[in-house]
Amino acid sequence: MSPTTRDTGRFDALTADAGILFGADYNPEQWPREVWVDDVALMREAGVNLVTVGVFSWAMIEPEPGAREFGWLDDVLGLLHEAGIGVDLATPTASPPPWLGVRHPETLPVDRDGVRLIAGSRNQFTPASRVYREAALAVTGDLAARYAGHPAVRMWHVGNEFGQLDYGDEAAREFRAWLRARYGTIEALGEAWGTAFWSQRYSDFDEILPPRRMPYLVNPAQSVDFRRYSSDQLRAVFREQRDAIRAAGAAQPITTNFMGVFAHADYRSWADDVDVIADDQYPDQASPTAPADIALVQDLMRSLGGGRPWLLMEQAVSATSWRPHNLPKSPARARLDSLQAVARGADGICFFQWRQSRSGAERFHSALVPHAGADTDVFRGVVRQGADLQRLRPVVGARVQADAAIVFDWASWWASSESAAPTDRLDTVAEITRWHRALWRRGIAVDVVAPTADLTGYRLVLAPHSYVIEQDAAAALTAAVTAGADLVVGPFSGVADANGAVYAERSPALLREVVGVSGEQWCALPDPSVPLVWTDGAEPAAGVSVGTASILGEQLRSEGAHVLARYGAGPLQGRPAITRHPYAAGTAWYLGAVVDDAVLDDVIGRAAASIDRPLAGYDLLPDGLEVVRRGEALFLLNHGDPRRGGEAVEVTVPAGLVDLLTDEVSGEVVAIAPDDVKVLIERQDR
Repeated sequence: MSPTTRDTGRFDALTADAGILFGADYNPEQWPREVWVDDVALMREAGVNLVTVGVFSWAMIEPEPGAREFGWLDDVLGLLHEAGIGVDLATPTASPPPWLGVRHPETLPVDRDGVRLIAGSRNQFTPASRVYREAALAVTGDLAARYAGHPAVRMWHVGNEFGQLDYGDEAAREFRAWLRARYGTIEALGEAWGTAFWSQRYSDFDEILPPRRMPYLVNPAQSVDFRRYSSDQLRAVFREQRDAIRAAGAAQPITTNFMGVFAHADYRSWADDVDVIADDQYPDQASPTAPADIALVQDLMRSLGGGRPWLLMEQAVSATSWRPHNLPKSPARARLDSLQAVARGADGICFFQWRQSRSGAERFHSALVPHAGADTDVFRGVVRQGADLQRLRPVVGARVQADAAIVFDWASWWASSESAAPTDRLDTVAEITRWHRALWRRGIAVDVVAPTADLTGYRLVLAPHSYVIEQDAAAALTAAVTAGADLVVGPFSGVADANGAVYAERSPALLREVVGVSGEQWCALPDPSVPLVWTDGAEPAAGVSVGTASILGEQLRSEGAHVLARYGAGPLQGRPAITRHPYAAGTAWYLGAVVDDAVLDDVIGRAAASIDRPLAGYDLLPDGLEVVRRGEALFLLNHGDPRRGGEAVEVTVPAGLVDLLTDEVSGEVVAIAPDDVKVLIERQDR
């Protein structure tokens, strides 16, 4: 594979020139040329300065094998450039034309049941297919050769939402090659996979297949390795096309769009291959926790880039079309969502898509220009967003400084998701989301990091569910506590190694000394839950039931830790459930069960007591209020929805701050209306 080529300076230079990027996916191939002219005029009215072009244009560029039709694209780029609108030019390789799959069915993916999927939708390719990759490289190379120096092109966008899975013969060949490179010998693979179990010993790599449908359970090590291989194979496709763009002389930043906490690609392993982290975000408007939940994703994206600004590549301006029931956003809510991303480090705010499609599968997906045209609330809201983002130019390049970190690792998530565990109800992402929410409610900035990262600069480290912990991760977590951090570890952590093999010792293996507690077995807990009682003498009084545990508990004993709570009933009655252990200069907390939200919030609040809040005097923020400090700017976002009874929130701030969005000077008390935002900063020249 090619070496790391990330050059963050390319994106920094782009935003230093343009300010916060604002725009959308633009699909002019769906419309006649006279509409293009109208589109460009409306883009200028809205303050759009970047549009993504060409994501699904392969069949337009190459209508038959080897043909090239670039005339229409020349016209589009020319119109945009004349209007001063930059282009994020996409390789069209996410959606091959039907002729490729018809002529070369081996390029089409095969699902786990052995069914070959057909052309006619999108993403209809296997990344293992050499025929697909050669065709993709050919069109990418010609596209880059033609437009590398075009003045409209400000960025390059490789593919779209990489996440294709394939279990066919093409994948079998490439999976075997990946395994040979990883293990070297079949004996080493057998040791890593534990193939002595169920007579699974292989004598040659050629005997191994992807984890297709089997009579019973799949070897979990084989399954996790196939996930690693699939992510790496997609990454190889990205790298090939990226390198072809660079070889053509393109100097613009190159990226692709991630999809949040996504199961089919380990984005941390991809992060050094893109010049800027870009992400697609579609929070569910029906969920009352959506603002907190999407904040986790935004913190992850910022963290993947090492704290540097990132790009929100896609979001919906109103309703999506792919949920069973699609609630629309109001224009105020759409603005709030965009400004939340800016608060958490985004220097670009884009949407899917510019003009709403009349035909096709996404004809009811909202767009900046809806079916009803520009004389709409949606488009007027878009114009307002464009003006707001121009006023936020002073925050471009600024960072969010975090004193807290949450540990998240894709391979650990994959391994913990395998079948035949004590319970299939323990969801890594759900737990991380709940734990992050406790910090969100306090306005505490969070980085989302690998367990092997240098954690010694954080005052609080949360490990909600680190199923896989190896020596390097255990050393990093221990070093954080030794340096003075509070470490909070959740249940079913430190269970297995990187291959999913369970440690043959008391849990959490490799962390027993630092947490001061150990377990001998994991127990699924009876429905609906079991009570917890405090035993540490803190309020409420010892022995009083204060919450519940559910899903999974651990049969623990203290090895020096203070027992804060015990199980009040059930199979673990009387056993420790929550502990605290002073260690070196820090403290390690252990939650041996999935506790309810109130108990979790209480424990994390105690562990976070030493962290300064962005608003002095507010341990917990008023309901619905989000507070983020980015550089010198203090963002106050009121997520209370007026359509659901949301109300204005008043908070105390230093007097004399200026709202970048309105130029109003604050008093000591600031009121933030529902669905509104204040961005406060000391007075400075624009």
